[in-house]
Amino acid sequence: MMVGLPCSGKTTLAKSLERELGAFRLTPDEWHRFLHGQDAAHPHHDIRHSKNEALQWNIAASLLERGIDVILDFGLWSREERDDFRSRATVLGAATKLHFLDVPHDELLERLETRNKQSPADVTIIPKSLMKICFEKFETPCEAEMV
Repeated sequence: MMVGLPCSGKTTLAKSLERELGAFRLTPDEWHRFLHGQDAAHPHHDIRHSKNEALQWNIAASLLERGIDVILDFGLWSREERDDFRSRATVLGAATKLHFLDVPHDELLERLETRNKQSPADVTIIPKSLMKICFEKFETPCEAEMV
């Protein structure tokens, strides 16, 4: 389970783990861009994104039941959300591991500026004003969650 704010490097690490482990990677942002384009500021963005994550979890559950490793590149900003997905995996007999990418806010904003200049087909463009809201909503994992 990838945990971190936008621009922290979650998808980059998830892709590396995908190759290294032969796991199946699920990245909602990729599906979201394909289905809805660049809509980070759209009023229905969060609902659309949640539906993508729900669909991807259904796929993940099916794979986990078959013993296939899955990388959830969801961000998992709250402890409640992390605990929920950990519990779901446990019910399926799967072990979980958190990969927390802790990057200082100033560096995230620098990365955001660079990222937002890339091709909109390759990255999700996030307005700087939304990034500051992300900072407020994110709950840093505690040490107990990292085991």
